[in-house]
Amino acid sequence: MPKKPEEWLEVASPPQKTRGIFKLFLGYAPGVGKTFSMLSEALRRRGRGEDVVVGVVETHGRKAIEELVAQMDHVPRKKMEYKGTVFEEMDVDAILARHPEVVLVDELAHTNIPGSKHRKRYEDVQELLAAKIDVVSTLNIQHIESIAPVVRSITGIVVRETVPDWVPLTASETVMVDLTPEALQNRMKRGDVYSSDKVERSLSNFFRRGNLIALRELALRQVAEQVDRSLESYMEAQDIRKNWGVRERMAVCISSNPAGQYLIARGARMARRMDAELYVVHVDREFGPKESNQSALAANLRFAESLGAQVIRLKGRSVADSVAAFVRTKHITHVIFGRAPVHDWRKYLYLSAVHRFLRDSPAVDVHIVTQEPED
Repeated sequence: MPKKPEEWLEVASPPQKTRGIFKLFLGYAPGVGKTFSMLSEALRRRGRGEDVVVGVVETHGRKAIEELVAQMDHVPRKKMEYKGTVFEEMDVDAILARHPEVVLVDELAHTNIPGSKHRKRYEDVQELLAAKIDVVSTLNIQHIESIAPVVRSITGIVVRETVPDWVPLTASETVMVDLTPEALQNRMKRGDVYSSDKVERSLSNFFRRGNLIALRELALRQVAEQVDRSLESYMEAQDIRKNWGVRERMAVCISSNPAGQYLIARGARMARRMDAELYVVHVDREFGPKESNQSALAANLRFAESLGAQVIRLKGRSVADSVAAFVRTKHITHVIFGRAPVHDWRKYLYLSAVHRFLRDSPAVDVHIVTQEPED
């Protein structure tokens, strides 16, 4: 039956936008160029005809930033008095009334002055996104809630303004603005980041080379995790069952055999050499005999956690089927099975289980390791 005209229009029309698009520029320290990158993108978008405005941008007296900001349209900030001092905050209601296509919101972790519409700037952003306005924002890695304590242990500096971990994860696109620690220190010395009276103090404290290396690695890992999640979501949405080995992931399959700790240690060493994620997997069988040595199993799992592995306990009809399903879901690239030094009928059960796994799993490298070191 031919389609009616309105049905063809429905097919041809793009889906209605239900929420704004959130883009985040992530950095590992002040001065790497997040705000500059955000403004540069805004000017490119405006050149393409998009309606882009500045909601709030902090220039910190940086000339290059001030020159770019001067070229942009602004929504005036809201003046608010607090304890006898007048502050300026982003005016969320004025932006909603203006309703641009895109708004720039710098320093996502900022805490608003008491009396503001929302306590935190990221809450302002959520309201703008709900109003179908695209938001481009900036954030430094130390302001993510779960990372702030790590940054304190590295730098000795307490990070007081943070955003919950879920906030950066809601970004449709995350761009890491990267700069080598040496280049950032040179930028500091030139006075491009802070005024000259702050440079030497900053270089000997927060901006020490060791601190910057560690912070940069934290930011790289954060972006890698977000990219990894995006790939996993895409593969699930497209029902892609083939294992795309973009990142190495190793799963070590263990039982209650005390020799499993040797197997876990071997897996941990291999994972370190490959810079792979490490999982230690145990399957509780729904039918058949249960593991007899529960204390040894618990010791194996504790040992795995002490080596930084993610411990996974599965339930299933068979070890082979459960592990194959896990490998497919988590896109595992390497699996380690232990081979107990047995030569009776149990040897054939073991070989049968391995063959069944190979039959049902996606393409994966399988390592068979004797569970006890040779004398």
